[in-house]
Amino acid sequence: MPKNKGKGGKTRRRGKNEGDGVKRELVFKEDGQEYAQVLKMLGNGRLEAQCFDGIKRLGTIRGKMRKKVWINVGDIVLIGLREFQDEKCDVILKYSADEARNLKAYGELPDTAKINETDGPEEGDDIDFEFDVDEI
Repeated sequence: MPKNKGKGGKTRRRGKNEGDGVKRELVFKEDGQEYAQVLKMLGNGRLEAQCFDGIKRLGTIRGKMRKKVWINVGDIVLIGLREFQDEKCDVILKYSADEARNLKAYGELPDTAKINETDGPEEGDDIDFEFDVDEI
């Protein structure tokens, strides 16, 4: 078989980050869709999301987004509700921090929604420890 002589392949594609930082039109929810915040990543393209209608759902990341759009805990996402399973949903779109702030300003998200905040200790939080060396 002949060798590939083109400049393609996985190693060349890995450096590209196409569409990063491009302004896109803000997408609002339609009927059968809801806004949610990611609570926990479960692996295998699944996540636990707290929807803003008050229900905690198991979400699946759609195939078009897998390995292209990285979703983290605390991100605001648009999910599609399932008619036949109320406790499950599908992730349609991930909003950037700026888009989430715009949604909050338009009144689409409730004021209690925290954007880009996690409950863990942050860089500004200092924890002090005291050690008694004399006991040793």
